[in-house]
Amino acid sequence: MSQVVLGVGASHSTLMNTHWDEVADLPDAIAFREGLEEAAALVAEARPDAVVIIGSNHFRGFFLDLMPAVTIGVAECVGAGESGTPGGPLPVDTALARSLVDSLLENEFDAAFSLRLQVDHGITHSLQYLVPGLDVPIVPVVLNMFAPPLPTLRRCHRLGEQIGRAVAGDGAGKRVVVIASGGLSHRLPWPKWFETFSDDDRFLVEAWLNGRTSWKEYEVRRRQIIRAAEADINPDFDRRFLDLLATGGLAEIVGYDNDRVEAEAGNGGQEIRSWVTMAAAVGPAEGRTLAYAPIPQWLTGMGVAALVPGGNR
Repeated sequence: MSQVVLGVGASHSTLMNTHWDEVADLPDAIAFREGLEEAAALVAEARPDAVVIIGSNHFRGFFLDLMPAVTIGVAECVGAGESGTPGGPLPVDTALARSLVDSLLENEFDAAFSLRLQVDHGITHSLQYLVPGLDVPIVPVVLNMFAPPLPTLRRCHRLGEQIGRAVAGDGAGKRVVVIASGGLSHRLPWPKWFETFSDDDRFLVEAWLNGRTSWKEYEVRRRQIIRAAEADINPDFDRRFLDLLATGGLAEIVGYDNDRVEAEAGNGGQEIRSWVTMAAAVGPAEGRTLAYAPIPQWLTGMGVAALVPGGNR
């Protein structure tokens, strides 16, 4: 049977690609990159045959004309390539992806699947830094974390448990690393699609609804709106979340509703769903935080953590 041999969580921010020079001398930014490098070394040491990567989509692959809660890429997968992230075809472990979809359905967990999936930095940023060279096939799992209604954290935890069981039930004998991409606390200047108050709000909702064939046309103004935002980071929440992750105490966070997550961690903090899903997929584990730094220049509390299966948590 196959087995999960490592779990990694890592924050993402395309500003790390496009505006690194602004923070290159800051200890926090350096520490975060060193944490990513340590995590990448752990991934390499785990010798994975496949990587399941769980992340979000920032309206460059999914749009408001169709927004599944959970989608698994089972065949062709293409990186959007925005802001210096990997673009073009990505290698997919189709056999493992199909096994995962089948197992979820057999256990009454409905997930969408795609034979032609476009992903953005919600998937590719972690691949860029944690799996250099993209020489390991992936199974992309995209969660809706930005377009209400969102799947609950409890639902995401159950999804992770089912992913772990599906991997264990796969008879191919593969070593699988599970990566969570996104978070931690941050607030993006993004409206809820049903509450638009400004010209920027209306522009963004139009981009999210109509961008399926023209998302690049909206990129310049989208980027300007994000760059104009003020940082809203909650280091206390982030550190507590990382501590709970390392000690297996996420039951408290899993009980949060969406409003509480947003109140404490911002609308971007909803991306902790990927971490919760990853942790549940790994199961009992020894965890540790590799890096944490609130980096206002990137608008985000940036963390890296690793979970090694084992223990009694």
